[in-house]
Amino acid sequence: MAAPGLLPGVGRVYEIPAMLGRVSRHHSTSHAFAEVLRLPKRQLTKLVFPLQELERYLLQDSGSDLHLKTFHPSLEDIARAEGFFTATARNRIEYLSSAERLDHAPDLPRPEVCFIGRSNVGKSSLIKALFSLAPEVEVRVSKKPGHTKKMNFFKVGRYFTLVDMPGYGYRAPEDFVDMVETYLKERKNLMRTFLLVDSVVGIQKADNIAIEMCEEFALPYVMVLTKIDKSSKGHLLKQVLQIQKFIDTNTQGCFPQLFPVSAVTYSGIHLLKCFIANITGNLKTNGT
Repeated sequence: MAAPGLLPGVGRVYEIPAMLGRVSRHHSTSHAFAEVLRLPKRQLTKLVFPLQELERYLLQDSGSDLHLKTFHPSLEDIARAEGFFTATARNRIEYLSSAERLDHAPDLPRPEVCFIGRSNVGKSSLIKALFSLAPEVEVRVSKKPGHTKKMNFFKVGRYFTLVDMPGYGYRAPEDFVDMVETYLKERKNLMRTFLLVDSVVGIQKADNIAIEMCEEFALPYVMVLTKIDKSSKGHLLKQVLQIQKFIDTNTQGCFPQLFPVSAVTYSGIHLLKCFIANITGNLKTNGT
């Protein structure tokens, strides 16, 4: 029986030794995630399900809903998803090409996801964290805002393509609007847009413009809160509640559940990988 308030899978942390054996036999769990599964329950929850950790502080506020059960994979599902992001001889993960215009983008049949956000939101750092099990993939990270000037396409095995979009706002490319709007409107195999928001400062004016664009084009998109390691627990909780309320009351196409992440501590990264594998049709879970 799951512990009260815990996601399916998290409540079974007490059964980790048996689960680890099953996952290792059937899914070739990476050494890194095998170590995650051995963490004490509280640490595992904080690393894999950071939103679940925040909910602990909301028990007295029955009016708040973080939609935790909208996507609630088991730990075995998350372990399986690691395999899609692990580079092997049979699962090649590599940079394909860059493009300034849609007609220069690679014509690929596989599902596609794109990451977009304000300059200096930590987009390249997040993508590098997603590809941590593919060390040969070079994702350039710069301390200077606006480093990414083109759409960068990465092939993830035979499963899907991940696109790193230029940042908007400060030092955005001059043709940013034409480049990004055309891609978002016309890319037929685009499955989901991941819109990154800095958890330290919350939704900014430039973010609102990007949100309005996704809504106008009727795109399915997800909000990812970056840099959660740089916020205090209280500040992060405040931002999460404000953004969750914004999603619930002001959006139509946004996935109801937030994904808080840190590219430094890797908190939330494993769950985000599982969500990507799920929405590209490569991993069936009890999420959507």
